Formats: sequence, structure tokens, C-alpha cells
Amino acid sequence: MIELFLKILLAHLIGDFILQPNSWVNDKNHKKIKSQKLYLHTGIHAILLSLILAFDFQYWIGFIVIITTHFLFDLIKTNLEKTRHLFFVDQLAHILIIAIAAYIYYPYELSFSELLSFNNLLLIICLIIIIFVAPVVIHESISKWNPETKEGNEKSIAKAGRYIGILERLFVFVFIIAGHWEAIGFLIAAKSVFRFGDLKESKGRKLTEYILIGTLLSFGIAILIGMVYLKLSNN
Repeated sequence: MIELFLKILLAHLIGDFILQPNSWVNDKNHKKIKSQKLYLHTGIHAILLSLILAFDFQYWIGFIVIITTHFLFDLIKTNLEKTRHLFFVDQLAHILIIAIAAYIYYPYELSFSELLSFNNLLLIICLIIIIFVAPVVIHESISKWNPETKEGNEKSIAKAGRYIGILERLFVFVFIIAGHWEAIGFLIAAKSVFRFGDLKESKGRKLTEYILIGTLLSFGIAILIGMVYLKLSNN
């Protein structure tokens, strides 16, 4: 089942991300169902899927399901308001259909007891703490020292600091459970290099101290969560 799923997914990725120029996407969004690129794009997916399945006719039902739904999803997407979430919803829908197609030929059972195993639950809890809990803890810990001005905030991308913190904690967590502690030092050095220009320009000691405290808290929480995960999962 996994091999079939990966084969179909490979055809999808090549068709959507390698063999589909931006001009085709714009043409589909502009002309919608009258766009020739919509039908050409669907045809390319059909050819790729046929090739990767070696023209094996035992998969004809899955072939029809995948190609038909791909065309319909792309058509529906052209008539929806373009938002930053639409791309992810569209790709998730395609992957779901691919999984269903693979299931048609190789049925498999999902065991909720395995999905909710100790290690999986522990991982989910750690990720929730890193992504959602840690920002609140850090903000509540250092907000009283916030030295940034309104002008400084306007020059920054909205919530950029929050997303940077989440990403750095995720990286640290992955590095720890993978056993690559040295990569954490590289991450700290890289962040210091990018932050150096801002700190030098601001010439503010309070801003430097504020960022340093926030960074150390962020890395400290990620390191602690990673160590707890390793300890509990090993036991």
C-alpha cells in the first residue's frame, strides 16, 4: 500500500510543482473552466500517472478517481477567493484522495490504540507546549521589559517574532531527539548574525538584553522539552 501511495504521490508532485508553470496557474484563475491550461494540466497528470503505474489496468478505478477529482478540485479552486490557506487545503484534499485510491487496492486498518500510544501522546504534548504554550510563557515572562517602540513594530512583519520563535524551538527539539546537539550551537550563531544588524542599528542596550532573554528562554524551553521527551520515551 505504501509503495502504491508513494508512486501516485510522486506523479502528483511532478505534475503540480515541476510541470506546471505559474503562467498556467494564472491562466486557470483568470479563464476558469474555459482555460486550456486546466485541461492540459489534467492531461499531464493522466500521462504521469499512467507512466508511473506502468499502464497497469488493474488500477483503472483509482486512475479515474484521482484524475477526475484532481480536475474538479482545480476547477473549484479557480472559483474560490485566493487565501493563504487555500493552497494547503487543496494539497491536503489531493493527498487524501491518493490515500483513498491506495486503500481501494490495499485496504489497511487504522488502530487508534497505536495512534494514541504513549510515545505518540508524549510527542503531541511536547509539540503543543513548543508551539502554543511556550510563546505565552515567554511573553508573560518578559513583556514588562518590552523596549520596542511603535515605529519599530511597524517595520517588522506581523507576528514575525512569534513564528521565528516557534520555528527555532521546533528545530532545537528535532536536533535533540535526533542526537545532534552541535546543530543547536549553529542555530544560535545563525540567529545572532541575523540579529546583529538590528541591534547595532538600534544601539539600545535594553533591546539587546530583551532579545537575549527571550532567545535564551526560547532555547531553554525547547532543550528542556527535548530532554524530557528523550527521558520518558526511552523509559
